[in-house]
Amino acid sequence: HVQLVESGGGSVQAGGSLTLSCVDSGYISNSRCMAWFRQAPGKEREGVATISHGGADTNYADSVKGRFTISQNHYKNVLEMNNLRPEDAGMYFCAMRSGGCLPTMIPTEYNYWGQGTQVTVS
Repeated sequence: HVQLVESGGGSVQAGGSLTLSCVDSGYISNSRCMAWFRQAPGKEREGVATISHGGADTNYADSVKGRFTISQNHYKNVLEMNNLRPEDAGMYFCAMRSGGCLPTMIPTEYNYWGQGTQVTVS
């Protein structure tokens, strides 16, 4: 079965950096889109960034453009987060959908999810 496992969350001061990683297993097709979502307490889950298989196409939420970078190395998906702000805090989830990436980053578009990793910014 498909499994996504995130790592790399933690606590950081505002202005600091964190790198999140997601390793997927069990999905044999190259037709996929990988994404990061986040959810703060009391808020809806929101899309942060997406990357097509092979890394040719990326998309970012306006709130993270210029600060976050999504990349891919084989079946490892990495989210580099710089200049973190308190509003970036939350649970970060790796997600994958069958097929290509869509310009919208809506949770229901994604078939597979990791358990999440916590990011705290003080």
